[in-house]
Amino acid sequence: MSAPETFTETPHRGLITLSIMLATVMQVLDTTIANVALPSMTGDLGASRDTINWVLTSYIVAAAIMTPVTGWLSDRFGRKEFFLASVVGFVVFSMLCGLAWSLETIVFFRLMQGVFGAAIVPLSQTFLLDINQRERHGQAMAIWGAGIMVGPIIGPTLGGWLTDTLNWRWVFFINLPVGILAFAGMAAYLPTIARRARSFDFFGFAMLSLGVGALQLMLDRGSDADWFSSTEIWIELGLTITGFWVFLVHTFTAEHPFIDPKIFVDRNFATGLAFIFIIGLMLFSGLALLPPMLATIFDYPTTTTGLVMAPRGVGTMISMLVVGRIMTRIDARILVFIGLLLTAQSLYTMSSFSPQMDDWLILTSGIVQGLGLGLVFVPLSTMAFATLDARFRTDATALFSLVRNIGSSIGISIVSVMLVRNTQVNHAELAASITPFNPNLWAASPAAASGDPTALSQIDGLINLQALMISYVDDFKLMMIVTLMAVPLVLLLRMPKTRQTGGAPAAHMD
Repeated sequence: MSAPETFTETPHRGLITLSIMLATVMQVLDTTIANVALPSMTGDLGASRDTINWVLTSYIVAAAIMTPVTGWLSDRFGRKEFFLASVVGFVVFSMLCGLAWSLETIVFFRLMQGVFGAAIVPLSQTFLLDINQRERHGQAMAIWGAGIMVGPIIGPTLGGWLTDTLNWRWVFFINLPVGILAFAGMAAYLPTIARRARSFDFFGFAMLSLGVGALQLMLDRGSDADWFSSTEIWIELGLTITGFWVFLVHTFTAEHPFIDPKIFVDRNFATGLAFIFIIGLMLFSGLALLPPMLATIFDYPTTTTGLVMAPRGVGTMISMLVVGRIMTRIDARILVFIGLLLTAQSLYTMSSFSPQMDDWLILTSGIVQGLGLGLVFVPLSTMAFATLDARFRTDATALFSLVRNIGSSIGISIVSVMLVRNTQVNHAELAASITPFNPNLWAASPAAASGDPTALSQIDGLINLQALMISYVDDFKLMMIVTLMAVPLVLLLRMPKTRQTGGAPAAHMD
């Protein structure tokens, strides 16, 4: 149980929230907005298809390594000061990315952008929890969650529009006005938090960085390197296991470890980490699958894809804003349970997709999934920190973001590998029936049955399309199963009750 903490009302809470969310959305958008601009960058920067991916990899790895150190840097340099420095650094290197003149320069600038951007999301969550009483944490997490979950959905569409309308450099330049507004609001109104002397466990940080960095490299490079047929991937796997194993042993045996193991004793927070990992799997895997599916199978342009996927974000925002207001009257565990079932239902609907369907099935399944994810995310983000000692809050939000990002990376890698391999298997199985001895082939295409090359090529194209569609459906089924497997975790959550005692909201658990 967390000790009672005295709460002091923060002036200009609305302006602080607006400024924080501008910075948060700016950072979250950058995780997906640059993806669609890669083909345009390739020609301008003289890069190949393989090497241009380092524009994404450098950012992901740098952000993953720097996220866990957010708590220590906040205590060492001051939370407000570190937040402002992170926003300034992120915007400066965003501008330099837009001005980059070679592959090497943009990879370096993206790496530095990841270094400065890593702390923005966890610090935004920490400040929103700090400036709101426990009774308002649900509403605060609804606003925060809307930015976290809607940002990646609109990122590819906005990136595609900017690239087509202007050029790829504006994908980075757009951060300047947003960053200036965010910085001005935070510099004026963010409360100053006292610095706290704290030793730095360099060995623990080094081992965690090794594990996280090697894992992200392995997940990002796996598809290009053909996974475990590559020596590079085996080396990265070995470094991942070594880094995490040594870090865990060190954490539970060192006198002053990098992350205090007491943070994991809180059952709500530990369960919240498991849930946010699964949300990372579900949200970003779906976002990775749907745009290429709509482009390849349904031949949608980028703008149309964005419009078709927009209801998913609308559903998420509506769900979050409603849940933020009703959480004080309804058991949050019930909301999480309903949200998981809605998410599973949407994935079940997606497993019935076919090349002949219209937009309606995509729109409805997206709305239901958005509603479900919102129902899960807001109560989860609130309950994960409800019983945690406030002194662990910054470290905890950093871990929360790190685990969500790792979950998304693992989820994207799994569904991508399954998509490629299942497509090959499905193609082989479907093509096995294309023989001159199949009467159905003679009925459908006598020319193909008699061996005409043009007709056979057309048949092969149809088989490729169908094999790909079946593979997408298989991925959606897997995501549905994972979602349903997460339902029992709801039983591990404890619902805190808050009561006012002389201005100090104290947490009690039923």
